Amino acid sequence: MSKKLKMIVSKIVVGSIAMSVCYLAGNYNVNAFAATTSTVTTFADTNAPEINVKDEGQKLQFTENKVQAMDDYKVPYGFDTNKPNVKYGTLKEVSYYSKTTGTKRKCNVLLPANYSTQKKYPVLYLLHGIGGTHSEWLNVNPAAIIGNLVAEGKASDMIVVMPNVRAAANDSVPQNILSQENRNAFDNFINDLSNDLMPFINSNYSVKQGRENTAIAGLSMGGRESLFIGFKKLDKFAYIGAFSPAPGLLPDSALNYPGQFTKEQFTIPKNSINTPKVIMICTGNNDGVVGNIPNTYHQTLIENKVNHIWYTTDGGHDFTVWKHGLYNFAKSIFNHGNSKTDALDYIALQKYILEGTGNINKANADVNKDGRINTADLLALRKMILES
Repeated sequence: MSKKLKMIVSKIVVGSIAMSVCYLAGNYNVNAFAATTSTVTTFADTNAPEINVKDEGQKLQFTENKVQAMDDYKVPYGFDTNKPNVKYGTLKEVSYYSKTTGTKRKCNVLLPANYSTQKKYPVLYLLHGIGGTHSEWLNVNPAAIIGNLVAEGKASDMIVVMPNVRAAANDSVPQNILSQENRNAFDNFINDLSNDLMPFINSNYSVKQGRENTAIAGLSMGGRESLFIGFKKLDKFAYIGAFSPAPGLLPDSALNYPGQFTKEQFTIPKNSINTPKVIMICTGNNDGVVGNIPNTYHQTLIENKVNHIWYTTDGGHDFTVWKHGLYNFAKSIFNHGNSKTDALDYIALQKYILEGTGNINKANADVNKDGRINTADLLALRKMILES
């Protein structure tokens, strides 16, 4: 276990159930926060200063009732380049029939190194922008970004599916990419994805089933659709990423967008059993295309008390930011490490014991195996975390 996680857990006091964990920016071991028995991830605090990723390292800072991970999300040199002695996955363009569009459609499928039908893999659906196609993400070598993380033990093996998000009979890039017809085709992708593409992937590849093994993320318009689909299909996706997400998710009178959600709808239903494990939104601080839109989504999630990760980084509306987002998202998903003894398990167990609320795995919650779930288990779990 990382020293950072031990520091976090050491700050948790039994009975202090009002604690919120705030990570505006943090290069952390995400398996410590995307818990197996708790779906809480991170909460962006309006009172904390917005963090912009810089090269200099930053330290963990503690306040009275919050933990702020001020570590940055910087990416290492060469994170997106092939390295000697690293085996990378294989990329293949495939076609599937879409009942939604009535046509055969293409997507790129990136299989992990040493892919085997004897093993099951989680799936990341990675979406392109409004002027792109299923090949847009290939501009930044996703095989290297994810392959390097896997080789370093920082991410799980995964299947990455890069579809054409323009769900229309003619899914080529139109002359006017901002046309209503093109935007409607993107909004139609939720149907193609649910009814056609996901069944195809599940039938033709060795896929781990279940929302906890399925992620969706995208850049720009693909980021907007990832938020829309992720929040609409909470039963399908436990991990949602949006890199410089485009306008239109929420009503925008200046652009005459009615919005896919109202502000009140952009939330997680109370007591939902399908709360996302990770929601990540990032953007470039010099983005002249989507401007303040990503921050609007971030602020709306704060208002709706939805746990999420938010950070900005130097860059515009370009792949400098988007590959940065992919790197941080890829190492945040699929409960990498899958440890059940982590900080948010502790918080979930604490809440269950003291308030009688929340969902926990009761078999795991009986830490001392005495047939009861009480504060003795909480103390035992804390000891396990600090000593691991």
